[in-house]
Amino acid sequence: MKISQNFSVSYSYDVQFTKDLFDLNNEMLLEALSSDVQKQIIKVAFVIDKGLNDCHPLLIGRIENYIKRLDGIMLAAPPLVVKGGEQAKNTTEEFNKTLSLINQAKIDRHSYLVAIGGGAVLDMAGFAAAVSHRGIRHIRIPTTVLSQNDSGVGVKNGINYFGKKNFIGTFTPPVAVLNDISFLTTLNDRDWRSGIAEAVKVALIKDSKFFDWLENNTPQINNRDLDAMQKLICQCALLHSQHISSGNDPFELGSSRPLDFGHWSAHKLEQLTKFELKHGEAVAIGMALDVVYAQQIGLLDDDSHDRIIKLLGDFGFELFHSQLLDSNASAINSELIKGLEEFREHLGGELTITLIEGIGQQIEIHEMSAQVIEQAALILKQKRQLHAY
Repeated sequence: MKISQNFSVSYSYDVQFTKDLFDLNNEMLLEALSSDVQKQIIKVAFVIDKGLNDCHPLLIGRIENYIKRLDGIMLAAPPLVVKGGEQAKNTTEEFNKTLSLINQAKIDRHSYLVAIGGGAVLDMAGFAAAVSHRGIRHIRIPTTVLSQNDSGVGVKNGINYFGKKNFIGTFTPPVAVLNDISFLTTLNDRDWRSGIAEAVKVALIKDSKFFDWLENNTPQINNRDLDAMQKLICQCALLHSQHISSGNDPFELGSSRPLDFGHWSAHKLEQLTKFELKHGEAVAIGMALDVVYAQQIGLLDDDSHDRIIKLLGDFGFELFHSQLLDSNASAINSELIKGLEEFREHLGGELTITLIEGIGQQIEIHEMSAQVIEQAALILKQKRQLHAY
């Protein structure tokens, strides 16, 4: 006897942009909290990135005042402040605190967990929401360039484990993603820059005109022009969202992962530097490595190579790190090469690496030469020494 089951689940959520989300006249969060729960009193709990809270000491009070004026919405517990950055993901400490909040505040499957912060805090809190009661509703409020244009947009959640990036996690869509551009004004220059790497990435694999726009608007973005940054974030988020919704593989069941261009080495570099490198900084190096690799094997023309390396340099990214090479700085770091297998293992199936054969033109390969990777790393080292970027 065989009983076959066949069903599908449809997901839909909005990625919205606003300013001053917790202004008492702004109803965006209210609408998100009231969108799909039929309950007399809706409970909500907040998890807040410590770095954000330090820069916005009035934030918790503003949240409490905002929720107080909403009929039918109850703040179930004082907002929880957790460590930001990879500290949120590298141990289970912040994850366990978030689970305790959910438990003690009695956040159930008709309640909400709202995470406010950078991508790492959103990943961790989203994972806690996904595994509590087999899944509670969560809302993301990204507060960095990187989380607003990339990590906060999609359906991934997780924490690091066994020294591996995102070893534990889920694919669980949020109820809504609410971007408040005013949070970007307090970012330091390093965090402002870091998220730009993901914009360059998605332009390289999907949109040559967006790449042209980035080239033409580099000075404005570097000078922290908020309008230019908002355009960058919106276009980047749109391209990421379109890929997730139209690629027919939102939960990455196949071997292809175009949005991880430059990431196979970036994830390993983060680990090798004990996360001293920020994610966007590691991605910039990873893209540079793969761009030089593609040029060296004749896949990418010299003009495109030069434009890409120049743009990354113009944005202020370092494109070489000592961990690319061994202790003598003369050969590839064998630990870096292990990142290829870890990348394949994380994805499953055969090794599938996205490279580009032109700006806006992606291509998949299934093997990489360690010798050519070494050559690419040595070229980046030389370019650094010659101040060629």
